[in-house]
Amino acid sequence: MLYYLFEYLENQYQVPGAGLFQFTTFRAGMAVLFSLIIATAYGKRIILFLQKKQIGETVRDLGLDGQKQKAGTPTMGGLIIILATLIPVLLFAKLENIYIILLIGTTIWMGIIGFADDYIKVFRKNKEGLKGRFKVLGQVGLGLIVGATLYFHPEVTMREHTRTMITEQFTVEEVKGEEIKSTMTTVPFFKNNEFNYSDLISWAGDGAKQYAWLIFIPIIILIVTAVSNGANLTDGIDGLAAGSSAIIALTLGVFTLVSGNIFFSEYLDIMFIPNAAEVLVFVTAFLGALVGFLWYNAFPAQVFMGDTGSLTIGGIIAVIAIILRKEILIPLLCGVFFLETISVMIQVGYFKYTRKRLGEGKRIFLMAPLHHHYQKKGYHESKIVTRFWIVGIALAVATIVTLKIR
Repeated sequence: MLYYLFEYLENQYQVPGAGLFQFTTFRAGMAVLFSLIIATAYGKRIILFLQKKQIGETVRDLGLDGQKQKAGTPTMGGLIIILATLIPVLLFAKLENIYIILLIGTTIWMGIIGFADDYIKVFRKNKEGLKGRFKVLGQVGLGLIVGATLYFHPEVTMREHTRTMITEQFTVEEVKGEEIKSTMTTVPFFKNNEFNYSDLISWAGDGAKQYAWLIFIPIIILIVTAVSNGANLTDGIDGLAAGSSAIIALTLGVFTLVSGNIFFSEYLDIMFIPNAAEVLVFVTAFLGALVGFLWYNAFPAQVFMGDTGSLTIGGIIAVIAIILRKEILIPLLCGVFFLETISVMIQVGYFKYTRKRLGEGKRIFLMAPLHHHYQKKGYHESKIVTRFWIVGIALAVATIVTLKIR
């Protein structure tokens, strides 16, 4: 909103300084500052409100040290993340940008699903919360909307690489790539690091590529669902999900900066995505909200994000990565989420397999997700979280390095 106000003031009255709002980096900087202020200054008020309404966490006895002391800690703290993200975005972003619309919709959509889950747990005293099939249905619905928008919306384009050609007069000319509709994405570590989803259906004939959405949309649904659930599983001990997500958000900010800038993208020889520069405002607001929330969520936590926060975080990260055509990097970038999810899958799969073959279920980990395994081994929460953050930072650096390693 402020963007439009200052644009009007500059055009009509030439107000000094109003032109700063034309710069995405300035608005991104303001967004991160505002989100930090909102999360830290008003986060305390939200926590007090949650305490007053007795919206506390019901903790199941998993036999973990210090777990019982957490009972009653306010939950639904994801509202802090959501508000601290959306308010700066509404203030500083260009709201007609299709990517901003998509990310605002993602935040609200997943926030509602997570809120419903927490509401059932807290007020209806149902520890299971929202039934799994309804969660998945909501995630699939979001994936369907995101996939269809990115495939069919006319403003979602990419620009082909600048290419050199020799004319009939034997002079060398650079030809700027045109903006095109494409299902192209980035494949790390390969020299020609691009892959087109339409190639997966090209075997059906020359006209088959127009039906690439039959491949593209289901893949987007799978990614959104997987990352959202991965973030949800990671939210188990104080500061783990928020800190890990902040590292991921910072990395996505780097990718947004280079992918949305024609000069950086040409220098790095990566896809230039028109209109994606505006996503930087959302990413920085999201980053500030996570860091601000961490102020209260670090050990010992004064508030838990609940599914209101974790499902929303996962959905946002997935959609940003897809917008930037970096979704294939998710297993590396979101490696902490990935490890947590894999640990649960291995644990459940091995337990069912041994119960069927041996008559008694056996476990590989002391407890899943993975962070609980280390808790069972006697590690303090703070040590586990710090080490997971270090792993997350290493994975983030490796992800950024893929820009040049091919």
